[in-house]
Amino acid sequence: MIIKKISRKRGKKKGTKMYFGRPAHDAICEFQAETVEKERHKIYITRIKQPFNKLVENLIFIHGFKSLTGSYEDLKNDCVTFLYETLHKFDPSKGSKAFSYFNVVAKNWLIIQSKKNTRDMKRSVSIDDTEILSNRDKVAIENHSIAESQDAHMIRENAIQNLFSLLEEIKNRVDGVNEVACIDSIITLFSSIEDLEFLNKRAVFVYLRDISGLNPKQLSVSMSSIRKHYRSIKKDDQFDIFFGG
Repeated sequence: MIIKKISRKRGKKKGTKMYFGRPAHDAICEFQAETVEKERHKIYITRIKQPFNKLVENLIFIHGFKSLTGSYEDLKNDCVTFLYETLHKFDPSKGSKAFSYFNVVAKNWLIIQSKKNTRDMKRSVSIDDTEILSNRDKVAIENHSIAESQDAHMIRENAIQNLFSLLEEIKNRVDGVNEVACIDSIITLFSSIEDLEFLNKRAVFVYLRDISGLNPKQLSVSMSSIRKHYRSIKKDDQFDIFFGG
């Protein structure tokens, strides 16, 4: 009875939601449209601040940013404050998602902070300073998307469809609650792939850990199990999306 109860708790789907998804995007749009300061503050505290916190935490961890003058908390809080001050600059009419935009803005701010000495670390950092930005970062900030050809679009859409069919087939094969949570998080991650500007192996595991709610050991064991199912289905596939090892 106890084991069954614990398993049900682990199998809850709340961990499969992205920490910065559509609800946070909508909250930012509502914040911009709201004219009553008290209501704006309420929206920020209850619906935007936590996604901002998690976004910055992940960037600091993935890229190894360090504060030259203060603690990790100081660096994180300063970056979150900067994001708050740039809320008005996000333009949803351009078609970009809030996560993509603020992910780049936060990364840009952290890069600038890490490159400047203490005297230069002022809050007047501009996201328009594009010297240290990659072309991909510039595109994400300005959201100037380049239209792909119809053939390329069809090929990409077909590949995505095949990938999701594969993931669903794997999901039907796994039976452990941790494996189900893991494959659900993988499906969620791939559903948001265009929002994630930094996807090396370490970053993927950070995102999967946050989405699934599994600890590193549980995630590693679950990934090994899922990888076996993947290889049994794609026997002749040379590309392992699960970082084969």
